[in-house]
Amino acid sequence: MLYVTNNREMDAAFPTIAQKRAPALMIIPDALFTSRRVQLVTLSTRHAVPAIYSSREFAEVGGLMSYGADLPDIYRQVGGYAGRIVKGIKPADLPVEQPTRFEFVINLQTAKVLGIEVPATLLARADEVIE
Repeated sequence: MLYVTNNREMDAAFPTIAQKRAPALMIIPDALFTSRRVQLVTLSTRHAVPAIYSSREFAEVGGLMSYGADLPDIYRQVGGYAGRIVKGIKPADLPVEQPTRFEFVINLQTAKVLGIEVPATLLARADEVIE
């Protein structure tokens, strides 16, 4: 497990990760990582460390793959909550809901750069393949 709290620590971490020959990274949902997703994806690719991220925005900027909650679906759920509150339901009376829709995105351009051949069975499971 690796903890970073700023850009400098993130830059310094990747040579160590590459040196230790980490087979892959799983980047957890975090405000720091999301706000610096281009930097994180660039470092991962530059150091040839395959990574999976928690949202499609990472795959869209060049991350290898992402698997996470479908954010537009979550926003619809939030809208439903807000509507019920406006109609007079107390927030404390509303059930806790979890995401029900998830999306899996694979970036084949990045896979090619990293020298990874993505199996056809995995491609078939993807909700979106960036070519």
